Amino acid sequence: MRVGFVGVGRIGAAHAQVVRDHPAVTAVLVADADPVRARKVADELGVEAVATTADAFRDVDAVVIAAATSAHAELMIAAAAAGLPVFCEKPVAADVAGTRAVLAAVESAGVPTQIGFQRRFDAGYVAARRAVRDGALGEVRRLHLITADAEPPHPSYVPTSGGIFRDCHIHDFDILRWVTGREVSTVYATGANRGAEVFEASGDVDESAAVLTLDDGTLATLQGSRYNGAGYDVRMEVAGTAGTHVVGLDDQAALTSAEPGVVFPEGTPFREFWSRFRPAYEAEIAAFVDVARGERESPCTAADALESFYVAEAATLSRQEGRAVTVEEVRTR
Repeated sequence: MRVGFVGVGRIGAAHAQVVRDHPAVTAVLVADADPVRARKVADELGVEAVATTADAFRDVDAVVIAAATSAHAELMIAAAAAGLPVFCEKPVAADVAGTRAVLAAVESAGVPTQIGFQRRFDAGYVAARRAVRDGALGEVRRLHLITADAEPPHPSYVPTSGGIFRDCHIHDFDILRWVTGREVSTVYATGANRGAEVFEASGDVDESAAVLTLDDGTLATLQGSRYNGAGYDVRMEVAGTAGTHVVGLDDQAALTSAEPGVVFPEGTPFREFWSRFRPAYEAEIAAFVDVARGERESPCTAADALESFYVAEAATLSRQEGRAVTVEEVRTR
């Protein structure tokens, strides 16, 4: 199987290595907006660098897109026009209109698509979903989600990121839907600027919080940070009438117990996303290879991504206007 690969920045280069290492992949053709970077990464991985995106779409069986967010929609539509199965990092597009346009294009072309919400492949989230669906937790009553980065992204990234709810917390919104099997109905979100001026200058925040009401009345709370000094902290607490499960609570959790005599956790906290989620990233690429070969249905479609983006839009609007926003309000705009 030959795979075209577009975008070899930080996460793209890591993805490219995973694609290269898949036993079913016989060739990887790498393109990037920076041809020098494409050649450098290709040389390091022992794969082929090509001059343009069009070259990466030529004579291949599938395409992986890990380019800048602003390029995702155009590249996905091009892949659909070429009839190629496509994996794309989140988000599908920078806004709702762009996401809808991509969804229409891929559905019209009938090409398989998979969006990079890797938490669906993380063992802890899989176990939590199973516990919810099997009734092991009883009736789910509340959830709490945390996504906190140890260090902020490069300042150049912030103005085009779309903001913390679209860029970062969209993972939380997706996994909330996936674990519970419910939809978010209402969001009240807020935030604060405590760090670099670039966040406020870009209309963004570096500390975030939200309360989400699901369509069955279940409450979920959310917290996020770009400056979590203890380390990279991604967790999810699911509490029901018969038990509580916590994802991400292990020896590498970015926590310190304040209780006397308690030494848990004893490990070194993660500092960034790849080391925390590497097995999940590998599993999602393996799944995409199966999808591209027609051996399974997509585990995370563009339609799934649109639903999570609606929640991110509602959270962004809520923070900006200081009011609760229904997802239906965003959906019908």
